[in-house]
Amino acid sequence: MAKVASRQGEAAFVLHSHDWSESSLILELLTRDHGRVVAVAKGAKRPYSQLRPVLMPFQQLHVAFGAKRTTDAEVWLLRHAEWAGGAAWPGGAALLPGFYLNELIMRLTARHDPHPALFDAYAQALQAMREPALLQAALRAFELLMLRELGHLPDLGAETVSHAPVRAEQAYELHAQLGVVAARWGDDENKPVTLGGDTLSQLELALQSPVRTFPGLMAVCVPVLAELKAISRALIHYHLGSQPLRTRQLMIELQQP
Repeated sequence: MAKVASRQGEAAFVLHSHDWSESSLILELLTRDHGRVVAVAKGAKRPYSQLRPVLMPFQQLHVAFGAKRTTDAEVWLLRHAEWAGGAAWPGGAALLPGFYLNELIMRLTARHDPHPALFDAYAQALQAMREPALLQAALRAFELLMLRELGHLPDLGAETVSHAPVRAEQAYELHAQLGVVAARWGDDENKPVTLGGDTLSQLELALQSPVRTFPGLMAVCVPVLAELKAISRALIHYHLGSQPLRTRQLMIELQQP
């Protein structure tokens, strides 16, 4: 028998929305207690609707759903939503990266699969991305934490095959299938992206619970932002499959002269 979801008020973010009928919206929500949920907000497009100014991306909400139904239900009914407080989203340089995080969550997570740590990391990443100087570190930290939460990131403190602890002075590669392996140097054109064993150990420590803190993970990422960008891009691409991220393609197009 399917498990029945308890739908009390809970924390949520709007990941995406699209029209449903002339007056309503279909929402992709990230909730802390139930993971990613699809909900219908009836009447949300009407000028006098109390939901209309609230259902915006990048601001934390308190939401409540309709009568209890099984978690097998494809679409939930949004009964109430209110702003949970906090500064307004600045937009600007953080706008596309914010939508990039939303697309990552929608593409990589399963519905009704709660990941409270991922929810908290998303909230902290949005907060950090308000500061332009922290934008890249927030993106890299969120990518790593998301990959770990979803089981796609191996223990970074040990070689994956031999389980031997990484050595501080050794350079390592990180692959989607092979995991952590000692660097195999090629020519200058094909030289792999590597991380030092000391960096991998620090990243693993920052990722582990209960010592894991998002600002701490960001701090470890800062010295190796370029390397982590290339590595996380390869890992994410492997788990996404052949269909590219639309937000990444848009960012590339905007950077072209």
